[in-house]
Amino acid sequence: MTIASEVGDWRRFPAARTFMGFTGLVPSEYSTGQTVRRGHITKAGNAHLRTQLIESAWAYQHSPRLGVTIRRRQAGCDPATVARSWTAQQRLCTRFRRLSSRKTSSNIVAVAVARELAGFLWAEMSAP
Repeated sequence: MTIASEVGDWRRFPAARTFMGFTGLVPSEYSTGQTVRRGHITKAGNAHLRTQLIESAWAYQHSPRLGVTIRRRQAGCDPATVARSWTAQQRLCTRFRRLSSRKTSSNIVAVAVARELAGFLWAEMSAP
């Protein structure tokens, strides 16, 4: 509910990258000529939305499972939507696990997964 109220109209974002920029989950860039250096996230977007996405990303450190509550919640949903959500769940959990094995800071991993989650949210909410 928080994400929906903070975003408002999803049609104002023509691409997932613009939505990620709105959240401030894009890397900063220091470029001159042929040299491109990317740094930390910009944090130039909506702080409340960014916080909610990062908090949500922490849930992906656990293995994906469908419990009784989730199955009951998905009972009346469109099967295509349920399939897309399960695909996103598996991908984000795998991404969290892979990045955790390579990165020393789990905060960086959570931010990277939050950025990808923002892309999934944009794709789902802006679908015709």
